[in-house]
Amino acid sequence: MLGGFIVLFFHFIAAPFAVVHALLFKRDHRAALGWVSVSILFPIAGPVLYFFFGVNRIRHNAREVTGWKSRLPYFGYERGDVFLPQAPPPEVDAYPLVHVGWRTTATPLIAGNAVSFLRNGDAFYPRLIEAIKSAQVRIWISSYIFSGDGIGMEIVAALTDAAERNVDTRVLVDGVGAWYSLHSLRRSLKCTGIRYAEFLPPRLLPPSLHINLRNHRKIAIIDTEYAFFGGLNIDNRHFVTSPRIDNPHEDVHFELYGPAATSLAKVFSHDWYAATREMLVVTAGNGDKRGSSFARVIEDGPDEGLDRLAMTLLGLVGGACRRIRIMTPYFLPHRELVGALQGAAVRGVTVEVLLPQQSNLRYVDWATQHSLWELLQWGVHISLKPLPFAHSKLFIVDDDYVLAGSSNLDPRSLRLNFEVGVELFDTRLAKIVNNYFDDAWKDARVLQLEDLDQRSVPTRLRDGFFWLFSAYL
Repeated sequence: MLGGFIVLFFHFIAAPFAVVHALLFKRDHRAALGWVSVSILFPIAGPVLYFFFGVNRIRHNAREVTGWKSRLPYFGYERGDVFLPQAPPPEVDAYPLVHVGWRTTATPLIAGNAVSFLRNGDAFYPRLIEAIKSAQVRIWISSYIFSGDGIGMEIVAALTDAAERNVDTRVLVDGVGAWYSLHSLRRSLKCTGIRYAEFLPPRLLPPSLHINLRNHRKIAIIDTEYAFFGGLNIDNRHFVTSPRIDNPHEDVHFELYGPAATSLAKVFSHDWYAATREMLVVTAGNGDKRGSSFARVIEDGPDEGLDRLAMTLLGLVGGACRRIRIMTPYFLPHRELVGALQGAAVRGVTVEVLLPQQSNLRYVDWATQHSLWELLQWGVHISLKPLPFAHSKLFIVDDDYVLAGSSNLDPRSLRLNFEVGVELFDTRLAKIVNNYFDDAWKDARVLQLEDLDQRSVPTRLRDGFFWLFSAYL
């Protein structure tokens, strides 16, 4: 009798519910069709599989991490907050692309920033240590990886001295990223006076086993008007000129002095609250202009910030007039961005994509290789840079726009991670970044469509297999 009720429940309640939910809430019609078919053809196993693997709870879980609570299970639309302000942005005549970030974030550009370009850890770490030593009010550092040896310990020593000067000193490390270092930073920080927290660390009791929802941001805030942001973790691998490093990672960071540092401090305060439930007071500086750069901070994540960076990228590609240059270590763009890049190339915009010849994740390289022909066929230029591993994340448009930060161009960064991007409108700075791109492009091998066509069948099968899992790599 009980078995009969269970069968009836799945046939007449669970299976129809799964079908209706998939029709209402799945974003991809192919995924919806697949789950509808499975639920109808297998009315018992189908709904069970759909409940565990088909219902996307990423946004729901992300909102709970950042403080939102729900008494009931939430199975709704997978979308972030949409602003679309009707009023035009505060006028900046020289920069047409200013409308894009304004529409995706409703945040105006912040004028008066002095921004410097820092290549690799060789330039960044000494500047960070110098800034820590001069700090008077606060030092807030967030990093996906913060190694407990080498340069990490040099920075900890400077932070310890700052804490002894009664500077508010805090370090936030991602809970998964903390395991990338063989030396525990947590143990090293005991009895130092430095406030330390990990973002959503995996644990068994109480259970918290999120592999997604990673905090991938790399920012440092010094006092009220001084900050660093970019793609560098705190790890010896970002020393490129040192002969002691076996597998160096090339990357870039930016030093910002000006009122936009307050926006980065607010990003840190949100993350600190998510990790500790402690509210931080973000005090702004006096607002004096320090330089000529306009900046806008884009806080992106699987919560209310979902799709901000993705939509910004689409708007930038559509608004480019002459040139788009992309440098990223992992390149698995979504279909909309692929189409936008193809369309830009067809319009006559020069589109250049610089990728590492070999990243630290070979399966991502294979998945990327499977679909690059779609861009090459329509005139997008792609080059592969030899070692050292190019870990830089840059998006350059025309001659005056740079988008920099922590995000890669893959589903994990644009859908699952907490990331930060900073829009920079500055012709002088864009020229420096373009020169960096030029130097890297000179050493790279230009990829031809024939190179992909000549791959052997086993190689294509391998690439295609890993491409199937692009959304999870």
